[in-house]
Amino acid sequence: MFSLIYPPEPAPLLGPKSKNSEILPVVEPTGIVTGRACRNHIHDGSLLLHPVTHLHIINRESKIYLQKRGPGKKLLPGCWDTAVGGHVSYGEQLEETLYREAREELGFTDFNPVFLGTYEYAGCNERELVAVFATITSQTPEPDGVEVTEGRWWTDEEIAAAPKGTITPNFLQEYARIKDTLMALL
Repeated sequence: MFSLIYPPEPAPLLGPKSKNSEILPVVEPTGIVTGRACRNHIHDGSLLLHPVTHLHIINRESKIYLQKRGPGKKLLPGCWDTAVGGHVSYGEQLEETLYREAREELGFTDFNPVFLGTYEYAGCNERELVAVFATITSQTPEPDGVEVTEGRWWTDEEIAAAPKGTITPNFLQEYARIKDTLMALL
């Protein structure tokens, strides 16, 4: 795993400052923080590379827990997605974000994450440096009801048979990349 490397003084603010917009780090693929920007600017097509974390939760029955995105989400509301995903706030490290997001979205706090790797994801309006983690549990997470409206355990067969548009394309791409590694954890 790598750590984000912040400069001793706050990194320069890139783009416009927005009222009530979270400040996120802008990074190189190595994790060196080169700037900071408002979340709104990062998602407006600036294509500034910023770190995010994903946590895949699996159980001993080889099922993976997915969350259903809330109706208020800007992207893909109501679609099934990775159990936990979130942006790193400026000043945070990857694992801090992972635990914060797991607690906020699912009330999930008692877990030991295994780092699986990183990759760059480019969407139409943004570029993410995705840090992927996994954990094994016998607990069933409890969705917050707002950001995450529900959650459930899925088999590999159910994921493969899900109608197009039911599960986010980001999850499907990532799952194809890490599925064998996830199952090797069992």
